Amino acid sequence: MKKILMRRKAAIEARMKEIRADLEGDKTEPSAVEQLQKEVDDLAAELEEIKKALENPDEDEDPEDDPAASAGGEEGRTGDDPDPNENRSSIDPEKRNALVNNIMRSLSSESRSKAKEGEQRKAFTNLLVGRISESEARAMGVETSNGKVLIPETLSKEIITYAQEENLLRKYGSVVKTKGTQGYPILVKKAKAQRIKTERTLENPIPQTDIDFDEVFLNPSEIDALVLVTKKLLAMTDMPVEQAVIEELKKSYVDQEANYFFNSTDNPGSLIQKAVAFTHSDTDVYNKLVRLKNTVPTSKLKNARWMMNRSALTAIETLKDKNGNPLLRESYIEGSFGYKILNFPVDVTDYVDAGTPDVPRLYFGDFSSFHIQDVINSMEVSKLLEKYSDTNHVGFKIWHLNDGQLVYGPYEPTVFKLELTDGATSA
Repeated sequence: MKKILMRRKAAIEARMKEIRADLEGDKTEPSAVEQLQKEVDDLAAELEEIKKALENPDEDEDPEDDPAASAGGEEGRTGDDPDPNENRSSIDPEKRNALVNNIMRSLSSESRSKAKEGEQRKAFTNLLVGRISESEARAMGVETSNGKVLIPETLSKEIITYAQEENLLRKYGSVVKTKGTQGYPILVKKAKAQRIKTERTLENPIPQTDIDFDEVFLNPSEIDALVLVTKKLLAMTDMPVEQAVIEELKKSYVDQEANYFFNSTDNPGSLIQKAVAFTHSDTDVYNKLVRLKNTVPTSKLKNARWMMNRSALTAIETLKDKNGNPLLRESYIEGSFGYKILNFPVDVTDYVDAGTPDVPRLYFGDFSSFHIQDVINSMEVSKLLEKYSDTNHVGFKIWHLNDGQLVYGPYEPTVFKLELTDGATSA
């Protein structure tokens, strides 16, 4: 079915382009405009239906019942097409423009959108390295203001996608995009029910109990990163410097963001500060893992997972039983990265190190309770010329407003922290 629809879509677009070429080349009789208008309207309606069908395919449909199949995927000129050698009077320009615009709207496809996005991205990167002026960049859809360049939405998504791959809290956390203040209510006092064996009276009413909520507000702050490129390199190289600039900005931005989410002492909701330190008198590492797993509230176990650094992974993988065999065998550990421990998925990231890679540190719980707020349209890049002119460098600074905090209430902690140091736990 999809192939049939694609063939019919291509045929309609080809016919529309043919009509457009004839109109712009003044090869159409004025008397044929109304007929062409009806044909374009019909083709546009059919093309819209095909686009919807391709976006939401119905596998239960029978290709034999599709009108596109019976049409054979081809659309030619009608038998009433005029002879191109006949004399013609000029078509009303208003009618011709309206018809051409209708065709262009119908031909506005995903490929055209992607091409426009590609042009915008190219203009953005060329503006960064000084290959085009601000006016030229604005003409291609790049927004600039006071030397700052607002990152195009497509490139912003690319940076955030890269951040999700490297920053696991972005991958598993809950992200909201808004300009306002984002708050999360936290239950801090529960209601209490009573049981009574005698009937209630005026002298024995139902005791009143209150529930109370606190609220955690995310507080977006600035995250920025800076890379320097020599003017000599920009002037002499044939390599795509702008791509290298974008890549370095992505990497440095993500590194800063991830460290803020995982380890910052300035962030009260960072993972290392807000996760509940798991402590137990049991010194056996395997027993600790089991006890930690069973400490997480039952309602949070469904989406729970392990997140650890390489030292913790090594400590767990080298556990042996009394006979010297690996304690966690294939039934517990599967594959390499992304395997399971005690039937829960595992992710390994160096951001868990918190500057101490030799400390085996791990987290366990539901990381969807880590909430991230991205301020809409706040990601921008500044080109710094004067600041580094005495060393013949050009600076590129990426800037964004966001916040990320682990949010949970006192009755239902969601993420626990364990450090495997010398057989004892450490907060």
